[in-house]
Amino acid sequence: MPIKLTGSCYCKKLEYEVNLDSADDARTSLCHCQNCKKAFGTNFGLTAKVPKDAFRYTRGAPKEHAADNGGGATVVHREFCDDCGSFVLEYGEEAKEHSRYICVGSLDEPDALPPKGEFFCKSRAGWMPEVPGTFQKKEIKE
Repeated sequence: MPIKLTGSCYCKKLEYEVNLDSADDARTSLCHCQNCKKAFGTNFGLTAKVPKDAFRYTRGAPKEHAADNGGGATVVHREFCDDCGSFVLEYGEEAKEHSRYICVGSLDEPDALPPKGEFFCKSRAGWMPEVPGTFQKKEIKE
């Protein structure tokens, strides 16, 4: 069943929509790597991977920051509002042509895309339990 999701930055200068054939076309996951912790300003990143063509801005244009994600292995692009600073999405150089990783908290209805898994569990905060019913990977490629 087709699903349309909407979202925005905090000040709503940036608004977007995501059109999926079904919720299964998105993969929501937590990432416990150090870079996600820094980018999200908390103990994990929470993104939903969607096809690039399913995402489009309906209001405003984002500012982009691109940098080495650590170790020189990949460049990560992060798009955010240049007014309020809200981080809206990211993608690595390898995913640039086919995927976007939407910050789930920027969705108007974040419960629409529950997590399916966790990455970099080796770096999960000791006090944080596994998310029940999801896959667990110590690293990305395991």
